[in-house]
Amino acid sequence: MRAIQLNRFGGPDVLDVVEMPKPEPQAGEVLIRVRAAGVNFFEVLMRGDRYAVTPDLPMMLGVEAAGTVEALGQGVDTSLTGRRVAAPLFASTHPFGGYADYVTIDAKLAVPLPDALSFEDATALMVQGLTAFHLLRQSPPAGKSVLVTAAAGGVGSLLVQLSKRQGASAVIAVAGSRAKLDLALSLGADAVVDYSTADWPMRVREAAGGAGVDFVYDIVGGSMTSALLEALAPGGELVFAALGRYAIGASEMEAMITRNQSLRGFALLPLISPDVLRASLSKLFQLAAGGELVVTKGSRFALDQANEAHRLLEERRSIGKVVLVP
Repeated sequence: MRAIQLNRFGGPDVLDVVEMPKPEPQAGEVLIRVRAAGVNFFEVLMRGDRYAVTPDLPMMLGVEAAGTVEALGQGVDTSLTGRRVAAPLFASTHPFGGYADYVTIDAKLAVPLPDALSFEDATALMVQGLTAFHLLRQSPPAGKSVLVTAAAGGVGSLLVQLSKRQGASAVIAVAGSRAKLDLALSLGADAVVDYSTADWPMRVREAAGGAGVDFVYDIVGGSMTSALLEALAPGGELVFAALGRYAIGASEMEAMITRNQSLRGFALLPLISPDVLRASLSKLFQLAAGGELVVTKGSRFALDQANEAHRLLEERRSIGKVVLVP
């Protein structure tokens, strides 16, 4: 089978297409023929050794896939044969390898897909869908004004919709182009602000009534974080979900203290047991299949174009979910 392997850190062109033996499902596992594999921005950072953790090389990238069960390991329910399933590899004992023709995963983690949900849409509801779903569980938006960063991206576009669905008093979306802002409006944002303008934090405060927003959901991090604090109301909460990409210094922390603001971290994996993962994904799949949650479709690339998919994400040109289609 074909797989994408990372043998050295660097730009998009370090992603190599290699031939590997098709994996054999072990006891309790299923073999899945991959029909779509999600591409995430943190994998771009990992490829360039800019992530919070440096992975051991060589490695196969890809933490989420969807496809059809082709073979079963010992002890697996035979009714799974031929089923359309999601494979949330990131929650398994083998968390990588989704950029490939085949993957194996514990059968208990293979979540069935509704017939009305495409493989591509399913990938958008794994890492990114679960992040949005559980971030809002941790910091509920009901009755609050909220700011969503990267609002046209995979997590941001879902945060906009789920925040509105859960009763946010105002959802303000920030993005870097007119097309992305228009997308956020179409998904239900009450106001949008272009963060490429110098005074964008002031515009966010104005959109929130003058004082700023109650919650900032920061999935971008880096130099943007300090500007987001300017948009946060006194007593507000900055929810930080950009692992390894924070830039908050002593002066920002002191200002937060004087304004009675709080900083809350968010990490997905500690929040999801296998049972919670299955229940959460099933809920997201049902919402999307029923048209109650819109998955923003992004660019599709062949497996051997993984480098182009990474380049698109790295250059911030993507809208919606980027997928590889083996």
